[in-house]
Amino acid sequence: MSHSSLKLLLIFCILGIAGIADAPLGFCQSAPPQDPASQGAAKPAEDSSPDAPTTLFPHFESDRIWLSGQANIITQWHPAFRSPYRGPNSLSPEAQDASSRVLTLLTGLRVNGTTEFLCDIQETGGHGIGEALGLAGFTNLDVVRNPTLSKAPYVARLMWHQIIPLSSEMAPSERTPLSGFKELPVRRLEIRFGKFSVVDFFDVNTYGSDSNFQFMNWTLDNNGAYDYAADTRGFTGAAMVEYDDRHWAARFAEALMPKVANGINLDADLGRARSENAELEWHHSFVPKREAVIRVLGYANHANMGTYSVAVANFLAGETPRLEITAHPLQTTTKYGFGVNIEQPLTDWIGLFARWGWNEGQHESYAYTEVDETVQFGAGAQGTRWKRKLDRAGAAFLSNGIARDHQEYLRLGGIGFLLGDGTLTYGRENIFEGYYTLHVWRGIFASFDAQHINNPGYNRDRGPVWVPGFRIHVDF
Repeated sequence: MSHSSLKLLLIFCILGIAGIADAPLGFCQSAPPQDPASQGAAKPAEDSSPDAPTTLFPHFESDRIWLSGQANIITQWHPAFRSPYRGPNSLSPEAQDASSRVLTLLTGLRVNGTTEFLCDIQETGGHGIGEALGLAGFTNLDVVRNPTLSKAPYVARLMWHQIIPLSSEMAPSERTPLSGFKELPVRRLEIRFGKFSVVDFFDVNTYGSDSNFQFMNWTLDNNGAYDYAADTRGFTGAAMVEYDDRHWAARFAEALMPKVANGINLDADLGRARSENAELEWHHSFVPKREAVIRVLGYANHANMGTYSVAVANFLAGETPRLEITAHPLQTTTKYGFGVNIEQPLTDWIGLFARWGWNEGQHESYAYTEVDETVQFGAGAQGTRWKRKLDRAGAAFLSNGIARDHQEYLRLGGIGFLLGDGTLTYGRENIFEGYYTLHVWRGIFASFDAQHINNPGYNRDRGPVWVPGFRIHVDF
């Protein structure tokens, strides 16, 4: 079957099954399923009228099968901006626009009260401004960072999900594409094995994790300094175990790394390449009747990564004809980092959030983006206050930075998988983003977004850049 035929088949499958979809959808990088990746995030569940549907078609009642579809289409544009020079990985200073799409078919089968199998199929297309080059905090999370990648539909997630009860007390649980159980033990182990995105479960945040309804910048929806294991599309093979209790949780995942930076092929040799990810989650009411969530993350990646200082030293000594981070024999090096993720609801319609992230910055950015340190803070709201219960709004500021060795590598003309202006006058990449998501009708949502970026690619000689955007999201 041709690629075009597969695309058409996926589109018709989504439209065809929508009429019997199991439940409303709740996170290439590829877009995640709607909201469940944020594990309890505020989801569109109401409308101005009490019984207004939130998907295009009604759903059937069976809770053993999950069957649903969604489409996410983003268009962005930037006007011309100041740029006295440019390099091979610079964001183009000429005015340009670009559009992307992600179509997702989400399926699941609950075998019994403790076991289920999940499978998602995606098709992505279109482009990002500048083909996703020239910005560490790129403006569209849905964009696949390799424009030469096949456009054929692919399996995004394929996992086994097992619940091991540790208490007899049960609590209600909202069904999502990542967990189809109506209730779960208060104390339990959850095991997942297969193909999924690490950030489906790590570093999630109620107010900033969902490119379908919330922010579009990929260092706002995720911690930019978290170089999480993933192929070009944002997925990996992994095993994960999670312990959940009433007020806290802990999770650990062992995941496969790509063979090369930003590569589509994963390295199955765990002795040579792998990633450990650990996170502790704590719930506490600092504000009366408003439970805050604090997540502390740590990770270590082992892969065939180069070292910035070594690459620079070899180039200055004349041992390599050009400055290239990949100019080294096959080796295993380790990159590690930490993150903190906080969310605090203030009322039933507005809350605050913040993230901080750091990695050691000596080894090359390999899987996510070129950020070694980041801080962000913002607010998210639902339209309850102005009688638009399904609408959303948010605003946030973030500041990304890189370590000194990484700065020197770019200053001397080095090229990363995202950045490379040919030289560098370093400054932190500071980004402001605001959005408003409007519920149009049933499962159709329209979003208006604006981003302002100072020092694109950490370069004070270029920019600033304004990037307005528009998004259509459809839940079938």
